[in-house]
Amino acid sequence: MKKIRIGIIGAGRIGKIHADNLRRHPQAEIAAVSDLFAGPELEAWAAARGIGTVTKDSMELITNPDIDAVFICSSTDTHVPLIIEAAKAGKHIFCEKPVSMELDRTEEALEAVRAAGVKLQVGFNRRFDHNFKRVREHVLGGTIGEPHIVKITSRDPNPPHDDYIPRSGGMFMDMMIHDFDMARYLCGSEVEEVYTQGAVLINPVFAQYGDVDTAVVTLRFKNGALGVIDNSRQAVYGYDQRVEVFGSKGSAAVTNDHPNTAEISTAEGLFRDKPLHFFLERYNEAYIEETHMFIDSLVNDKPVPVDGNDGYQAERIALAALLSLRLGRPVKIDEADALQKSSLESV
Repeated sequence: MKKIRIGIIGAGRIGKIHADNLRRHPQAEIAAVSDLFAGPELEAWAAARGIGTVTKDSMELITNPDIDAVFICSSTDTHVPLIIEAAKAGKHIFCEKPVSMELDRTEEALEAVRAAGVKLQVGFNRRFDHNFKRVREHVLGGTIGEPHIVKITSRDPNPPHDDYIPRSGGMFMDMMIHDFDMARYLCGSEVEEVYTQGAVLINPVFAQYGDVDTAVVTLRFKNGALGVIDNSRQAVYGYDQRVEVFGSKGSAAVTNDHPNTAEISTAEGLFRDKPLHFFLERYNEAYIEETHMFIDSLVNDKPVPVDGNDGYQAERIALAALLSLRLGRPVKIDEADALQKSSLESV
């Protein structure tokens, strides 16, 4: 049985999640892990999983001829140079979102991938959620007819730590980018225009960095459909993840996942458990599925399920949403492209 030997770059929370999920696939083998802060703790973690090499130097993984593919789980600012070097070395690549926060840089990375003829999968894990996949199937199958409205709600249970906010990339690139990808995925059409309304209602620290913690974005798709996405950095009742696609023949909707389906009825009211608390619980199976499908793509030489263009298109929408927020009006995606490449910071 052919084994795909993997190197993981970045051994933070998401890198370790991918490592444990890869170990479940019979044709994946983790050969090495690199992290700038590698030390005894990471070495012990790796040894417990049979990972033989731990290093601070990611190039040791990229230049290792025995490694077939790398998982890039390091900070966003490292993604493009690592993708370029990995592509030059002939490695297939799984990269966490976003590829970068600048379209020119993302284009540079994607060109390197094309030139090298390697595969690149971007980590939009929600596409692999069992609920959302079911909605997608009904849209593709024509059950609900032509899509007219796509509605997405995504609200975190708690805001990020203050130290994370200035390097997060902002709500649209850090958080809502998942929903922009989901909107394209569910509607089956590209977005041509966005209009953003945003506010700071949870923590004033967001305003210090030109960010928001609450936002509603409306989308106009090229096929004529409309979209509405609402995001909040704090939902006190838990991780709120819902979608609906309304079409000419009906609708398909997904509500929140709960720890159980029990509902308690008493004289005081009806009660049930809160939704699953955060993304690790809500999307655990989706994380497993995305890594397994990447390995299957390599083993069977098939296209990856979420490619570099998917990452690029979501970034375009995210940057247009930010521009719309700053200008206070609807913005065409093409307009945002041009302004971002000249300098979005000047707007």
